[in-house]
Amino acid sequence: MPALTRPIVRLLTINTGSSSLKAAVYERGGAEKRTLAISVERIGHADSRIHITDAGGAMLLDRQQAVPDHGEALRTLFAWLHTERSDPPFDAVGHRVVYGGMHHREPERMTDALVAALRELTVIDPDHLPQALDAIGTVGESYPGLPQVACFDTAFHRQMPQVATLYALPQEYADAGVIRYGFHGLSYEYIMQALRTEDRAAADGRVIVAHLGSGASMAAVHGGIGVETTMGFTPTGGLVMGTRVGDLDPSVPLYLVRSRGMTPDDVSALLNTHAGMLGVSGTSGDVRDLLERALRPEWRKDHLQI
Repeated sequence: MPALTRPIVRLLTINTGSSSLKAAVYERGGAEKRTLAISVERIGHADSRIHITDAGGAMLLDRQQAVPDHGEALRTLFAWLHTERSDPPFDAVGHRVVYGGMHHREPERMTDALVAALRELTVIDPDHLPQALDAIGTVGESYPGLPQVACFDTAFHRQMPQVATLYALPQEYADAGVIRYGFHGLSYEYIMQALRTEDRAAADGRVIVAHLGSGASMAAVHGGIGVETTMGFTPTGGLVMGTRVGDLDPSVPLYLVRSRGMTPDDVSALLNTHAGMLGVSGTSGDVRDLLERALRPEWRKDHLQI
């Protein structure tokens, strides 16, 4: 009898960051393989850049153009696929969704009810959830009926001990959802899976993992389970990031509201989009830009004591 062959299933994965979009197309028949890798950087800037590479890493598209938002980044990708690829692009889509609140932990198929629930949570994470919802809506408009699944970034941290999740506030606030959720969980989960493949004993021990990018955090893992992490109720806290402030005396926002006349929206914009390395440097929140500037002789002469 001839060997049975499994049908090929094509999956699109989408990771919407605060200022970037990374996506990939995978084929699953027997073995899994990545056939396309897509990266859109500096979304919202005039010098956004789109990269598409094939399974071997060969560049298929390298274009600089203004990409105002994540929806437009996906529409550009879908237009390229329509022009360059005649085969069906994919059978399902998986989305990294940063925040699911108290009630969304496991992967869930996107429904109107789930979209509505996530929209209510955008007040807590206004710098990530709107981008993810933009991407989900764009896929729905471009490929009606295509199954979409949300994978939540907070899920990895939900097994943290209670002492690591609670703030020093009355219990009623924890009951209302004001707890430390932690983020970048999908990244941590992947890293731990890769480490387990390379060194199972190390993965089953005590591990410190760092996720470093425009958003940055660290996590402590014991026995494969996250036990502590630097981020808390939102992705704003923890380490200093590209444009996010990281940990801050909680009285600073109160001072800004009371004494500087700033609104809560003003403070949110300051802490999330004008602070971090951008705020400190006054020029850029991108480490590449800052390193390039630091290598200039005139800058080193003015700022470094040698």
